[in-house]
Amino acid sequence: MYKYDIVILTEDRYDNIVASDENETNILLEDSIIQKAFEKRGLKVFRTSWSNPNFDWSSAKRLFISTTWDYFDRFSEFHNWMEFVKNKSVLINPYETIKWNIDKHYLLDLKNNGINIPSTVFIEKGEQKTLAQLFDETSWGEVVIKPSISGAGRHTYRLTRDNIGDYDKLFASLLEDESMMFQEFQTNVVAKGEVAYMFMGGEYTHAILKIAKKGDFRVQDDFGCTYEEYFPTDSELEFAKRVVKNCGKETFYARVDTIYNNNNEMAVSELELIEPELWFRFNENAADLLAESVYNSLD
Repeated sequence: MYKYDIVILTEDRYDNIVASDENETNILLEDSIIQKAFEKRGLKVFRTSWSNPNFDWSSAKRLFISTTWDYFDRFSEFHNWMEFVKNKSVLINPYETIKWNIDKHYLLDLKNNGINIPSTVFIEKGEQKTLAQLFDETSWGEVVIKPSISGAGRHTYRLTRDNIGDYDKLFASLLEDESMMFQEFQTNVVAKGEVAYMFMGGEYTHAILKIAKKGDFRVQDDFGCTYEEYFPTDSELEFAKRVVKNCGKETFYARVDTIYNNNNEMAVSELELIEPELWFRFNENAADLLAESVYNSLD
C-alpha cells in the first residue's frame, strides 16, 4: 500500500525553506504549482529532498525530480540513489531516459539523428589533452569549456588563446575526474539569448527567452540573467518538436534549449529531461497538462 501517489524531489538546501530571496520564492512557487495540479486530481503529494535519509522510497508510486540542483556536485551519491530508488518506485521521467540525459554526450546522439548542435569536442576522463592542443585541432577563435555532467554554470568558462594559461591547471585537474566539453563559442548566445521550449505529455506549452546579464554569457539566474515569455515562429517550434521526438518513450516533461549558432542556424544547446526549471509561473496550464499525463499513467 502506497502512502503517497507523488513525491516531488528537491535538495537539502530547498527542503523546508521559507522564501528569503527571489530564487527561493520561485522554487517554492514552481513546486507549489505542480503540487496543486497533482492534488486537483485527487493525488496525495509530498515534497522532500532526494537525499533524505529517513524517507521510505517504496512508499511513493511516482517520484518527480524537480529542484535537485545539487546532483551534479554530488553525482556519485545521486547515481547510487537512482540505482536504489529505481527498484523502489517509478521515476518521472523514466529511469532510462534520465540516465541517458544526465551526461551531455547525448548531444552526439541528437547530432547522429540529424539534430543540429553547436560545434563540440568531448575530451574523456583521463585523456591527456591541453587547451592549446584543442585550439590547434579545431582552429576556433573562442570557446566554452564545461563538464559533460553539469548544471547551473558549474565550471563553465569562456576562453580564447590569450587566457588559456589561466585555466590549464584547472582543465587538467577536471579531466582527472570527469569528461569535459570544448565548444566553439556561439556569439548569438549574447546577441539573441537562448530560448527554452517546454513540452508536457509530448505537447508544446510555452517558451522562455533567457538573456544573459550585460558582460556575461551564462544564461542561468545564478549569474543574473533575465527571463521573458517568447513566442516562437512555426519553423522554430518545429525544430524543438523534432528534438523532443528523439527523447525516448514516455517523456512526461521536456525542455529544449536552443540558440542560433554562428551560421545563424538553430541548434540545441541543451535538452533537459531531469530537473529543468519549467517556468510553470508563466503558464500554469502546463502544470495541469503534466499532472494529467502522469495521472493517466498511474495504475
